[in-house]
Amino acid sequence: MTNLEVHDTAPLGPVSDLEGDLASLRGDCARMSGHWSPPAPVSSLPVSPSLIHGVTVPPTSARLLDAMSDYGD
Repeated sequence: MTNLEVHDTAPLGPVSDLEGDLASLRGDCARMSGHWSPPAPVSSLPVSPSLIHGVTVPPTSARLLDAMSDYGD
């Protein structure tokens, strides 16, 4: 079982420090973008149709999709 007791809290400044405008958010993102690297490109090879055997859908998922008007009607 997880212990959910909180013994100490992190110090918070004024609420205005937590709020910002879109320009400050964009500036923060621009400064951090150099720290992020894009994922390596994934090249997938074609699969022979003889290797495709179909899709198995659990009955509960099929009932869920059947109940959705976009899919079941």
